[in-house]
Amino acid sequence: MLKVGIVGVGQFGQNHARILSESDKCEFVGLYDWRPERAREIAEKINAKAFESFEALISECDALVVVVTTNSHFELADKALKNGIHVFIEKPITETLQQAEELLEIARKDNLKIQVGHIERFNPIVSEMEDKIKDPIFMECHRIAPFTPRGTDIPVVLELMIHDIDLILAFCKSEVKHISASGSGVMTKSIDIANARIEFEDGAVANITASRISMKRSRKLRIFQKDAYFSFDFQHKKVTHIKKSAKLFKVLPKLMMGKYEGIDTKDVVDIVEVDASDRKKDALTQELESFIHAIEADINPTVDGVAGARALKVALEIVEKIEKK
Repeated sequence: MLKVGIVGVGQFGQNHARILSESDKCEFVGLYDWRPERAREIAEKINAKAFESFEALISECDALVVVVTTNSHFELADKALKNGIHVFIEKPITETLQQAEELLEIARKDNLKIQVGHIERFNPIVSEMEDKIKDPIFMECHRIAPFTPRGTDIPVVLELMIHDIDLILAFCKSEVKHISASGSGVMTKSIDIANARIEFEDGAVANITASRISMKRSRKLRIFQKDAYFSFDFQHKKVTHIKKSAKLFKVLPKLMMGKYEGIDTKDVVDIVEVDASDRKKDALTQELESFIHAIEADINPTVDGVAGARALKVALEIVEKIEKK
C-alpha cells in the first residue's frame, strides 16, 4: 500500500491530514509542521505520528502532500521529488513559472507524479457536466469571499481566481491570445479584488472576477456555447443546464412568423437541474484519492503539474498587468 505523508497542518492542511489518516486507500505515515507544538496537537487529534524533521518524514514516504505557504512550495516539493517521492502540491503550484518548470522537469526525468490542488475540478457538478461542455464561446466567473488574514500572503489572483483560471483552461482547449486585467489592494498591500478578461485564439472569451473583501461568499460560473448554457453554483453544488429542446423544430415555423401563442418554454428549451449537495464524498477526499490512484495506476493525474503551471502562467500575467497600472 502506498505510504503517504503530509507537510503543513495549518487551518487547511489539518483537513488533508485527517482524510489521509482515515483513508483505506493508503498507509498514512504521519505529518510534519515547522511548529512542533502544532504538529503534536494535530497528530494526537488524528492518532498519527508527528515527525521531528521534514527529512525524517520523506524518508518514510512514497508520496507527499504539501500544504504550506506558497513561498515554500518549491523548496519542499523539489526535495521530495529529488528523493523519488510523488508530490501533491496545494495551489498555486509554485511562486514562479521557472520553479514550476523545474519541478516538471524532475518529475518527467524520474517518472514521478505531480498533482496540483485545484479542488474545484473535483466538485461533483463539474464531473456531471464536463463531457457536455464543448467549444465554449463565453465564460463568466465570480468568486468572492469575506476578508480573513489567511491567504493574504499572495494576491487574490493566486489565492482565489486561480481556481477559475484552471477550470476555464480545462474547458477551453484553445490557446490564450490576450489578457487584460484590473484590480487593487483594499485591505492589504497586495491585490484584494481583481477582474480579468481572457481572449482565446478560437474567439472564446472569459471574464473572471475575484474578491476577498466581499460581504458574502459566492462561487459561480456561467458558460455559453452554441447549443447550451450552464450555470454552476460551486458553493451549493448545484448546476443548471439549458439546451435546445428536441421539440424546437416542431414550433420553429411558428416562432419565425412571430406566432408565440400556445408555445411553452418546454417546447423551446430543455432544463436540467442537478443538486449534488447531498453527495457523501467531499471534493478534498476525491482529490486525494485521485492522486493516490494516479500513482498506483501509473496514469496522469486529473490536475497534473502541466495544468498547474499553465494556470500559474495566466495568473502571473494577470497580476503583472494589474501591478503595472
